[in-house]
Amino acid sequence: MRIRLGCEFRFDAALAVAAVTLLRARQDGGVTVESETWHVQPNSTFSDFVDLYGNHARRTVIGAGKASLRYDAEVVASAAPDEFCPVAVQHPVEDLPGEILIYTLGSRYCLSDVLSDAAVELFGTISEGWQRVRAICNWVHDNVRFDYAAARADATSLDVFRSRVGVCRDFAHLAISFCRGLSIPARYVFGYLPDIDVTPPPEPMDFCAWMEVYLGGRWWTFDPRNNARRIGRVVVARGRDAMDVAMVTSYGMLLLEQMTVWADEVDPAAARLDDGSR
Repeated sequence: MRIRLGCEFRFDAALAVAAVTLLRARQDGGVTVESETWHVQPNSTFSDFVDLYGNHARRTVIGAGKASLRYDAEVVASAAPDEFCPVAVQHPVEDLPGEILIYTLGSRYCLSDVLSDAAVELFGTISEGWQRVRAICNWVHDNVRFDYAAARADATSLDVFRSRVGVCRDFAHLAISFCRGLSIPARYVFGYLPDIDVTPPPEPMDFCAWMEVYLGGRWWTFDPRNNARRIGRVVVARGRDAMDVAMVTSYGMLLLEQMTVWADEVDPAAARLDDGSR
């Protein structure tokens, strides 16, 4: 299927500010980027690099005063839902590849060492592997309330465990912490998620955060916020937690006034949508 996706940020800055962005669709998981455009006002140059986690970052300068940054793309993605493998096994830590071990450790927002006792108490008797991860997602989905008004940029997984409220990144951070507390490698992912074959939520479209878990020799997608196999998921970036994959990292004071995100399936009968925003 073909999906139009993108985002626009509107800023106010007293001075020009250097920034690194993670906004573009990754070409993996069966996703192919067919076209993409970037616009920044006031005009500025771009330069690209690949970060430590293989994400495609773009550097620019956000000009002083009222400024905007827009990314718009069309991609082709699989029409199949997230893959499912209930027989995927959990590896003993001694058998994990060396580069995977970092995803068994605590990080800035995923306090797996603090939550390990809770993880053992809640999930220690459940069969290792897919069934245990599935139980973690079910518990987080059923016990944490989604609420934009409760979102905190500095909330850790421990805060979410105590408050039982948050947004999709908080759901992911808590589930990742439980997995790591049980020596299951898990990493944070965010990207675009169109509302295909689901009832659109009442909230405006936003980026979506989920997690990937290493079982049976590969990474698998799990989404504790939606807790369902979805269609059209497009990855932007992966890391240990949200600290590693900020959408916009500014090196100076930058006030975000508005953010708009879109991700919609393109009508096969139409060449392009005129406007994919919601």
